[in-house]
Amino acid sequence: MSGTRGLFLLFTGNGKGKTTAALGLAFRAMGHGQRVAMIQFIKGSWKYGELESARRFADLLDFHVMGRGFTWKSDNLDRDIAVAREAWEFARATIAGNRHQLVILDELTYLVTYGMIPEQEIIDTLTARPSSMHVVVTGRGASDGLIAAADLVTEMCEIRHPYKKGIRAQKGIEF
Repeated sequence: MSGTRGLFLLFTGNGKGKTTAALGLAFRAMGHGQRVAMIQFIKGSWKYGELESARRFADLLDFHVMGRGFTWKSDNLDRDIAVAREAWEFARATIAGNRHQLVILDELTYLVTYGMIPEQEIIDTLTARPSSMHVVVTGRGASDGLIAAADLVTEMCEIRHPYKKGIRAQKGIEF
């Protein structure tokens, strides 16, 4: 055993709970007085409950919504790619700045899936992070390279979802 070091954790799969799991780790880290940065790559202007909570933890939690919304519904894919690149550069600077013990890159997998950021560029950045920093990446369809590079991979598997029964997204559960 080599003791402790910063970990790269990956939460992927088609089931609900990837961002929720990452937020649980954020609260755990903040409970130990650790600084957390959360960067959301896809979520746009919709009002999420986690944004309201983040304001209450401003001394330990830096929360950044960097996307324009759900890319598969895009009205301007070129603009989405430019915004994704800007968000990725911000994430790289956040990691290099080494001010946080935990950095969450929410929905980053989509940037690889949609070819917005080269997979190897992301892997190189994550593996070169400060040695004590933990990084969480979330999103469906994680690439083989991200899976291979991660220290921990959890796949959320949908077995049942209320949407299939006509139950819409609800405040406090989905957003």
